Amino acid sequence: MAKLIINADGGSRGNPGPAAIGFVLRLPDGRVVEKGEYLDKRTNNEAEYEGVIHALKKAKALLGKEECLKTDVEVRMDSELAVRQMSGEYEFHEERLWLLFRHVWNLKTYFKSIVFKHVPREQNAQADALVNKTLDQATSTLF
Repeated sequence: MAKLIINADGGSRGNPGPAAIGFVLRLPDGRVVEKGEYLDKRTNNEAEYEGVIHALKKAKALLGKEECLKTDVEVRMDSELAVRQMSGEYEFHEERLWLLFRHVWNLKTYFKSIVFKHVPREQNAQADALVNKTLDQATSTLF
């Protein structure tokens, strides 16, 4: 059984403020792909969701449609709110998060299964470092 592990994170400096995402994909074939991307102005929670969206899109592009349908995905995040909302345990109180959730939900259909797992920040350190590195680079050119 093919399994893809995603560590995803997002953050902003200010809430809302300059934001970025970071993710690490551990593909079933052993490849590891890391990416950080600047988002402009977002809240922390919006950035968390966008980290998952960007990671799933990248995985879909790398694996292709047929392989995705055979692949189980585990998304690990240090945002308890995002994990519980994406797992259906928490309701939505912000329409912007609901719209981002729908985007994630649509991306889920490309994969065999997706589970969301809350992990301590220390276990998401690579993705967190990508967020901070990206924000450091982007904000140093803004000011």
